[in-house]
Amino acid sequence: MKTHEDGPAQDPTLAGVVAAAEQSLPQQADALSRARAFAEPLIAHETLDTGENMLAHADAVAAILARMGGSEAMQAASYLVYACPMLARPQEAIARGFGESYADLAVQTNQLVAVQRQAASGSAADQAENVRKMLLAFSRDLRVVMLRLASRLQTLRWFAAQKRQVPEQVARESLEVFAPLANRLGIWQVKWELEDLAFRVLEPDTYKQVARLLDEKRVERETYMAQLRGEVEAELRTQGLQVQVAGRPKHIYSIVKKMRGKSLDFDRVFDVRALRVIVREPRECYAALAWVHQRFEPVEGEFDDYIARPKPNGYQSLHTVVRDEAGRPIEIQIRTQAMHEHAEHGVAAHWAYKEAGTKGYAGVAASSAYDAKIAVLRQLLAWERDIAGAGTSLFADRIYVLTPQATVVELTQGSTAVDFAYSVHTNLGHRCRGARVDGALVTLSTPLKNGQTVEVVAAKEGGPSRDWLNPELGFLASPRAKSKVRAWFNEQARHETVARGREAVEKLLQREGRTAFKLEDLAVQLGFKSADDLFGVVGKDEFSLRTIEALLRPAEAPPDVDEVLLKKSRAALPGAATKDGVLVVGIDSLMTQLARCCKPAPPDAIGGFVTRGKGVSIHREDCSNFRQMAARQGERVIEVEWGRASGDGSGRASSGADAPVYPVDVSVEAADRQGLLRDISDVFAKEKMNVVGVQTQSVKGTAFMTFTIEIADASRLGKVLSLVREVTGVRSARRR
Repeated sequence: MKTHEDGPAQDPTLAGVVAAAEQSLPQQADALSRARAFAEPLIAHETLDTGENMLAHADAVAAILARMGGSEAMQAASYLVYACPMLARPQEAIARGFGESYADLAVQTNQLVAVQRQAASGSAADQAENVRKMLLAFSRDLRVVMLRLASRLQTLRWFAAQKRQVPEQVARESLEVFAPLANRLGIWQVKWELEDLAFRVLEPDTYKQVARLLDEKRVERETYMAQLRGEVEAELRTQGLQVQVAGRPKHIYSIVKKMRGKSLDFDRVFDVRALRVIVREPRECYAALAWVHQRFEPVEGEFDDYIARPKPNGYQSLHTVVRDEAGRPIEIQIRTQAMHEHAEHGVAAHWAYKEAGTKGYAGVAASSAYDAKIAVLRQLLAWERDIAGAGTSLFADRIYVLTPQATVVELTQGSTAVDFAYSVHTNLGHRCRGARVDGALVTLSTPLKNGQTVEVVAAKEGGPSRDWLNPELGFLASPRAKSKVRAWFNEQARHETVARGREAVEKLLQREGRTAFKLEDLAVQLGFKSADDLFGVVGKDEFSLRTIEALLRPAEAPPDVDEVLLKKSRAALPGAATKDGVLVVGIDSLMTQLARCCKPAPPDAIGGFVTRGKGVSIHREDCSNFRQMAARQGERVIEVEWGRASGDGSGRASSGADAPVYPVDVSVEAADRQGLLRDISDVFAKEKMNVVGVQTQSVKGTAFMTFTIEIADASRLGKVLSLVREVTGVRSARRR
C-alpha cells in the first residue's frame, strides 16, 4: 500500500549518509558477485530465527542498500555478514578473500546481533533501552548501523509478505529504537517504512482504519495536488521569488500521532494535503506567506511563526493552513533552504560541535549524553570529509559484554574482568581471582571488548588486592569498582580499630574486676548506640578510658569541695586567666586542666566540667566525652573562655615567644611506603610546628599515624593539614 504521496524517489539526505557509511569499504572488482558466491554455499540452506531463508534475506538487504544508493561494496558486505557465523575463523577467512575492513564489519555486526538477541529480558522499556545502547556502542562506523537498519526493515517486510504475525518485541523494538535512529540519521525512507510496518502489528485496528481513509479518493487527491503544486510554484515565481514547491511525504503512523497529539478526527488532519515551499532567505518567507494568504482563505487559529519564535530545538519555519475554492484544507510550510536542512537533520545539522561547546546550536544543548553522541554523529554525517578523518569510534566510552547466562552488562571503555565482576556483584568482585573471556583464560588486567562473554573465576572467600588500586597496573577502569575496593580496605581497617578498642575495654574491665558488666550496656550508658561504636573511638584513641573508669567506680569527692566550686561558678566575680590561658567565668582562682581526650587549643570553642576533686576539666565543645558528661551531670558544666596566661585582663591570648602552646593530635591515614614518616614530619617542621609524639601502625599496607604537635593557635592547623594531604600516598589527615 502506497502511503508516501508526492515524496521524492530518494531522500536527498540519504546519499550523504550512505557515502559516509561506506567510505572505509574499499571498492573491489566484482565484489558483489564474489561475496554472494562466497556466501551462497554457506547460507543457502540456512534460516534465521524468524524462519526466513538466510540467503534470501541477504539478497533483500543488498537490494535495500542499493535503493538507498549504496555501492556494490556495501551490498557485498551484507552477504559476508550472514556467512560469518558459518565460518570456524571468520576474521581470517573473510580477510583473506576481501580484506580486513570487510572482516571487521562482518564480525562486529554479528557480535551486535548476538548481544542484541540476549537483550530480550526484562520489561519492554528495558529491552528497547538495551538495544539502543548496544546499537550505539557497536557502531564503530556507520556500516554496522546501515546493515542493521536494512536487515530490520527486511525482517518486517518478510513478515508482512508471509502474512505472519511479527513478534511484539520485534515490532516495538523497531518502532522505539530502529525508527528513531533512522530518523536521527536522516534516513527517512527507512524510518517511515519501519514505523508503518511496526505500527500495523502493534495497533492493527487503528492502522487499517487510517489506511482505509487514506485510500479513499487517492487518485483524485494525487492528481489535484500535482496540479496545485505546479500552479503555486509558477505564481510565486511571477512574484520574483526563487522557490521550490514540493509535496509533503506522509505516512500512517505520523497521521495517527498528529490525530492523537491534537485530538483531531481524520477529516481535520490538515496535512493529508500539504505543500512545502523553499525560498532563499527569511524575508522571502514572509513575502511568500503574504501571497499564499492572498491567494487562499486562511484557516483561523492555524498559523504558527516558528521563525520569529523558534521551537526549543531551534526549528524554524512558517506553518499555515488555508482552504482552496472547494473549501479543502491544505497545510503549507514555508522556510529557507538552511531552515529546511535544520528541520531535516535536527539540531546537529547546524551544530558546530567544537565551536559551540555545551551551549550547542542557537543556545540549545543536547538533553542527555545519548543525544550529545547522536548530535556529533549527525554532524559528521553532514560533513563526510570529517568522517573520513575521524578514525575512532564515536561511542568509545561504553562497551557491552555478556555473562555466561547471557545477561548484558554495560561497562566503561577499557574495563577489565575485575570491573565486570564488581558490576555483577560486589562480593564477586572481592573474590575475583581469574577470568575466561570467550572460553579462554586471560589476565585480570586484559581490557574487554564489545560482545565478549566473560566468566569470573572466584575464590570461596577473601578480598581484593591492593594492586588493583594501582592505576599503572591497569586492573580497574570503573570508578564504581575502585570505590568498592577502597570501601573493602576501609572496612578492614575499621575492623582492626574495633578489635583494638575491644581489647582495651576488656582489659580495663578485667583490672576493675567488672568482667560481668555487659559491653552493650556499658556503651549505652556512655552515650553510644552499640558496643562497636564505643570500641571504634577507643581504638582510635578518641575516647579516654578514664571516662569508663569513672563510670565503673564513681569516687565521691568531699561534699564541701564540689559545693564550693559549684557555688563559685554561679558567683558574679571578675574572672582571671589560669596558667593554661583559660578564663573561668565568675571565679577568680581555680585549678584547671586541659582534657586529654580532645586536647583543646585556642580559638576552639570550649566548656568546663567540674570534676570530683581535680578542679575544672577544659574540653572542646564538640568533644563527645564532654557532651556525654554534660548530658548526665549538666549542673557541673561551667562557662570558660580563652584568656591571657599572664592575666592582664584583656581576655585575649598572648602572642609571641611567651605565648603558651597546646598539644593537639593529628591522625593521618596513608598507603605505607618507605620515607612516609619523614615526608610528613618535614611538613610540620617547615610550618614551624613542634612534633612531641608519634604513634604509627601499619595494617595490610595502610599506615595509621597519630602526631602530637604543639601549637599556639589551632586556626593555623587547617593549612598544615592541607599540606599533609598533598604528601604522596596520604589519603586523609585530620585533627582528632
